Amino acid sequence: MEFEYFEFPNPCTANSDGVVAAGGLLNCSWVYSAYQQGIFPWPVDFQGEMITAWCSPDPRAVFSWERVHVPRRLGRKIRSGRFTVTSNQAFDAVIQACAGPRTIEGQSEDGTWITSEMMQVYRELNMAGKVHSVEVWEGELLVGGIYGVSVGRVFAGESMFHRVSDASKVGLCTLLGHLEAQGFELMDIQQMTGHCESLGAEFIEREAYLEVLRAGLESPVEFGVIAS
Repeated sequence: MEFEYFEFPNPCTANSDGVVAAGGLLNCSWVYSAYQQGIFPWPVDFQGEMITAWCSPDPRAVFSWERVHVPRRLGRKIRSGRFTVTSNQAFDAVIQACAGPRTIEGQSEDGTWITSEMMQVYRELNMAGKVHSVEVWEGELLVGGIYGVSVGRVFAGESMFHRVSDASKVGLCTLLGHLEAQGFELMDIQQMTGHCESLGAEFIEREAYLEVLRAGLESPVEFGVIAS
């Protein structure tokens, strides 16, 4: 499914906080157009009212495959068979878990930036094959997950969660291997975290990111199916 394309201001005109524009519509056309231009939506509270900031930070945090590092202990856990990793099997459950209270790197977060309006847009984009979820299962229990946007040869990771130790890392490492195998050029994580840095994430300049994005839009690849 294709959406009407909306032209944003040049991402290189972003202010020091990486904000390109604010306000406008929060719908599939605007959101997917933003990703195609190296911009992502971020709801913010402005004088008591939630508005959308459209962001393109410089530098950009990404995973490129040659720098991915899976610690030995984590690799053993991935190979142990304790967890099963799938894709697009429980999108609603993943995004709801990401929007709810969770612990990231030892700190509690409430996920409130994933508003109900944002959730609905990502649901519609998932149904259109533009947004994908990765689920981590322990038996029949959903214990971790990630969701993000596929655009050209870039996968833009949006949020992740875990309910047992290392579940999100298992999902992330499985996703990274899958993206490389499918022909993606990199995974965009937007902002650096210690969690991702320990696995090899790095900063690149915005213009370098935009070059990869533009080239990938001319020869996109399919996300495919994860079934470990």
